[in-house]
Amino acid sequence: MKLKKHIAILLFILFSSIVGAQVQFQARVSKKTLGLNERLRVDFSMNKDGDNFSSPGFDGFDVVGGPNQSVSNSWINGKRSFEKTYSYFLSPKRKGNLMIESASIEIDGQTYKTNAIVVKVTKEIQKPKDPSMAVASDNIHLVAEVSKVNPYLNEAITVVYKLYVAPNTGVSNWRETDNPEYDDFWSQHINPKGLKIEKGQYKGEDYQYVVLRRTVLYPQKTGKLIIEPLKLDVTADIPTKRRDIFGQRLMSKVNVPVSAGRRTIDVKPLPEVGKPLDFSGAVGDFKFNLSTSKSELNANESMQAKVTVSGKGNLKLLSLPKLTLPNSLEVYEPEHSESVRTNLGGMQGEISDSYTIVPQYKGKYPIPTISFSYFDLNTESYKRISSNETIVNVLEGPVYGASDNALISEGAEKQNIVLNNNQFAFIKTEANLISKTETYFFKSKLFWASLLSPLLLIPLAIIFRRKKEERAGDLVGNRLRKADKLAKKYLGEAKKALGQKEAFYVALEKALHNYLKAKLNIETSDLSKDKIKVLLLERKVENTVVTDFENILENCELARYTPITTVTMQQDYEKSASAINLIDKQIR
Repeated sequence: MKLKKHIAILLFILFSSIVGAQVQFQARVSKKTLGLNERLRVDFSMNKDGDNFSSPGFDGFDVVGGPNQSVSNSWINGKRSFEKTYSYFLSPKRKGNLMIESASIEIDGQTYKTNAIVVKVTKEIQKPKDPSMAVASDNIHLVAEVSKVNPYLNEAITVVYKLYVAPNTGVSNWRETDNPEYDDFWSQHINPKGLKIEKGQYKGEDYQYVVLRRTVLYPQKTGKLIIEPLKLDVTADIPTKRRDIFGQRLMSKVNVPVSAGRRTIDVKPLPEVGKPLDFSGAVGDFKFNLSTSKSELNANESMQAKVTVSGKGNLKLLSLPKLTLPNSLEVYEPEHSESVRTNLGGMQGEISDSYTIVPQYKGKYPIPTISFSYFDLNTESYKRISSNETIVNVLEGPVYGASDNALISEGAEKQNIVLNNNQFAFIKTEANLISKTETYFFKSKLFWASLLSPLLLIPLAIIFRRKKEERAGDLVGNRLRKADKLAKKYLGEAKKALGQKEAFYVALEKALHNYLKAKLNIETSDLSKDKIKVLLLERKVENTVVTDFENILENCELARYTPITTVTMQQDYEKSASAINLIDKQIR
């Protein structure tokens, strides 16, 4: 009995140690039910350190913070306890049951995944009002100014989005949370070059404002069309009642949601009275022209006829009139070209169709007049522009017979010619020539080249070997080349993700961590900023280089939830490459 008891105790201890050594990777949420205006915290924790953490997509949520990383090490009764956590802060976009999908991580060569979690989002709940939030909401306003609310169909209107801020309030950042899609409009954004602070008035009071965006719209339907609002999450600086040692008021940061409001555009149809039968939807102020590159030419020569519409209006949305020519002129499909720029007044420039024409017979051929009609916004009436009739004079070539469908060449006797659709059948496109003079390999140029080339390669091989030995002895140059290879190796994934903020900074942070692990021979759990600084300084890396490297790591953490341009991402990439290069050259 005692033996069985000892065996049972031993098996229990062994089983406990095995269970204790199992890897645990799980997801936790701060609450399973929340209101539409509340925030949710999601933690992904593990009891053993790993690499290549991959977060879920968070479909149905906006990521307003994170990932924040924390590591906990503790020893209790001689046993080590480890926990590493990645935390995210989410804001739901809609009501209903939203799923947080699985995250994954690699630990000891195996991939582990968390279970999916379903969170229920209800309607907005009442929150106690924050005085700072109330002040910020009264002092910050987003306005959509529409140039015309009752335009005609296909008439250009402009929407200018302005952010008004009261003089006693500051704005340090903002993030777009909802973008209008401009359904039923042709749209083009005109982004301002830099943000310029200007003075203006909002509801009779003095404010400062910046123009965030300008958009040109062409309505494509009549009736009441809706422009959905632009929504921002603005970080405002609000003065508090506290003061610093110099008597200046201390500021507090508050996140304020602002919306430009929904705008309704009542689009008028174009009048039916006086509408031409060939009207193609052109609205604006235009000029019309038909021009030819030649007025005289010979048969089987080519010329161009160009139909052009220029001016101001919906140039990219209209159709040009088609050119109709006699059957004796061979006409190819037109080549369409556009030279149109869009500014606050709408589209300006010209569009054209260029036809290539090849006459087959001698004679004079008229290019009939064609017309272009459009709706003039200035007079609110339809106008028509017609081209002049153009005569094409074909001077030389065969003459088409009137009675027997025969071709008569000028200055020659009449003879029947069989017509062929291929006008260039008589021209050979490939030559198949055979030389009558025999050539021999012996004493030819190829013979002497084959004989002497091995002798010429000997000095080249000697020079190549010397260069290789010089390069092997160039220790400084080899270190520079090795540093460049390392920078390209670790930063390759980040360079592929340039322009995609989230993916770029995740890849950049992984690259920097993997580089440090390779160079300093440390584990991921030891990658704290203080530890990195101490190790690099011990390895004789200059203090300025270490500081730059720390700043890059901080940028990777902050940039994920702040507005970042592609230019800034390119600068961070170049700084990272330079820092890796310098560390690799200086490290001992």
